[in-house]
Amino acid sequence: MTEEEKMLNGDLYLPMDKDLTEKRKKAKDLCDYYNMIPSNDREKMHQVLSLLLNIKKDDYDITIEKNFYCDYGFNTSINKPFYANHNLVILDAAKVDIDSNVYIGPNCGIYTSIYPLDRELRNKGLESAKPITIKKDVWIGGNVVILPGVTIGENSVIGAGSVVTKDIPDNSVAVGNPARVIRSNNNKKDVI
Repeated sequence: MTEEEKMLNGDLYLPMDKDLTEKRKKAKDLCDYYNMIPSNDREKMHQVLSLLLNIKKDDYDITIEKNFYCDYGFNTSINKPFYANHNLVILDAAKVDIDSNVYIGPNCGIYTSIYPLDRELRNKGLESAKPITIKKDVWIGGNVVILPGVTIGENSVIGAGSVVTKDIPDNSVAVGNPARVIRSNNNKKDVI
């Protein structure tokens, strides 16, 4: 089994493997190029995103403000419409699936990578990864961190500065570190 197959399977793998290192370099080069495109050239920005991420070339209702970084890109799928404010980081060693009508505030991180607690494994450079799913109609406030293996339920709101360590049910408002559900998000008149 290759290191990439181990990575995608959720097993321990060596991220410094030659093939994985080359794939990360390609993604980083595309991110660097993307971040240098003039902000008013949305056509060019979208072209680069469609090379980098799992999005359709004709899905123009996907906006990621600069600066944007990811590890691989090919493990991240985004449905339109989607908006992410400045400084989004997606460490996508495992699948990251983002459904439609998701909006992300500035300085957010989506991290699928897991480092072993066992120092011997960690010192060997091993890691694993778990997928992250963000369902439709989700708002994620600024400075939120989403950790490996999490699913954020449909029509949920994650308050600014939260660290999401566990699944968030549909129709929830969650805040804090770790993020905890504080109430339902069923009242359409509420403004957060």
